[in-house]
Amino acid sequence: MHDAPPTHSPVRSEPLAHGLKQRHLTMLGLGGVIGAGLFVGSGAGIAVAGPAVVVSYLIAGVLAMLVMRMLGEMSAAMPASGSFSVHAERALGRWAGFSVGWLYWFMLVVVLAVEATAAAQIAHAWVPAVDQWLWVLLFMVVFTVANLTAVKNFGEFEFWFAALKVAAIVAFLVLGLLAVFGILPDTDPVGLANLTGQGGFLPNGWDGVVSGVLTVVFAFGGLEVVTIAAAETDDPARAVGRAVRSAVVRILFFYVGSMLVIVTVLPWTAQQAGLSPYVKVLDSIGVPSAGQIMNIVVFVALLSALNANLYGSSRMIFSLAERGEAPRGLLKVSGGQSGGGGVPRRAVLASVAFGFVSVLLNLEWPDTVFLYMLNSVGAVLLFVWGLIAASQLRLRRRLEREAPDALALRMWCFPYLTWVTLAGLLAVLLLMLTDDAARPQVLWSAGATGLVLLVAAVRELRTKV
Repeated sequence: MHDAPPTHSPVRSEPLAHGLKQRHLTMLGLGGVIGAGLFVGSGAGIAVAGPAVVVSYLIAGVLAMLVMRMLGEMSAAMPASGSFSVHAERALGRWAGFSVGWLYWFMLVVVLAVEATAAAQIAHAWVPAVDQWLWVLLFMVVFTVANLTAVKNFGEFEFWFAALKVAAIVAFLVLGLLAVFGILPDTDPVGLANLTGQGGFLPNGWDGVVSGVLTVVFAFGGLEVVTIAAAETDDPARAVGRAVRSAVVRILFFYVGSMLVIVTVLPWTAQQAGLSPYVKVLDSIGVPSAGQIMNIVVFVALLSALNANLYGSSRMIFSLAERGEAPRGLLKVSGGQSGGGGVPRRAVLASVAFGFVSVLLNLEWPDTVFLYMLNSVGAVLLFVWGLIAASQLRLRRRLEREAPDALALRMWCFPYLTWVTLAGLLAVLLLMLTDDAARPQVLWSAGATGLVLLVAAVRELRTKV
């Protein structure tokens, strides 16, 4: 099933290839969200919440799981390369699809710069003779080439990247549990003392849990790419349903399980923001070269995220062009449906071109120009999730009336959990406004969102004149 006709006349385009297999999509769903935010950024959550970071991750994870269930419902019923941008247009109007599509594209190409730069820093530390900027150039070229060729190449890259990340998490969970029960050589049982010591399970009270949620919720961003990729499988409806079902619970298990192991094996006071808590735990249980092992895992996670973001941004801007919301020149697709055919190469090049600009800004002005850009997309994910929930409220009723058989994957307890999700997202935004560190992100993101909405409103007025 290809994109259904939107609310206005679409621009005719060539079809994308169906080169992704179910295994690609399933592993993308499992590994796509496991990144540096978990392996390194989780230390900041532990620093503010203590052992109760487990609750913070549980709350944030449930919120992400509900959003993905809603997105999975719509994507299984109406697969589209633009995913939630197309759904928003169908449900709320052209302004919504335009706004969420462009904001999401901008977010991906800005975050891409952070990932490329961080991966280059790790590689430069391994090989100091090669300048950091050369590593950035190498990564950008490699993944641009991979995305310009057959989509199955993207799928294979992500499959093996994700497999390594999932294997690392599973190995960490097994070693952590063995340490807790004292089964590892030369170790005593750790028990549960660290969960209640050093100030108790809630050393900073529920305020700490809330601060933890604000710190960790964005680590769950990235799952949306699964529904974008589903449009390039042979059976999009079945593929996205399976991927969403297998991903959300397991990801929640990986995140919450990892945090539980970390705060059980070591006192929460032993962790430091900016340092990987995984390294601290592996060092404590005697795993040799733990730091280098995690450096490799984080390096792979960053390259995986870079690859996925380049793919997701190119498909989003292609979908916008398909609906007349981006330049028509981006609709050119490479010839054929096999080999290297069916790839929106101009959309890939447009995304990577802006990605290169972002990287240069990050290398030259990381604390000024690029910081403002990064802040301007800091809370965009919450806006995207909010529009997903609002779209599902409208489209579910329409699907029940017009095509009930298309609802192969249904949101739980509709519409109550959808409203709960919207309330949760609004609460996170309001809490970010009260947090000194998070407030600039909300304000800058609100400014960027307002600017895009203004452009959408002007476009609407022009079409009516």
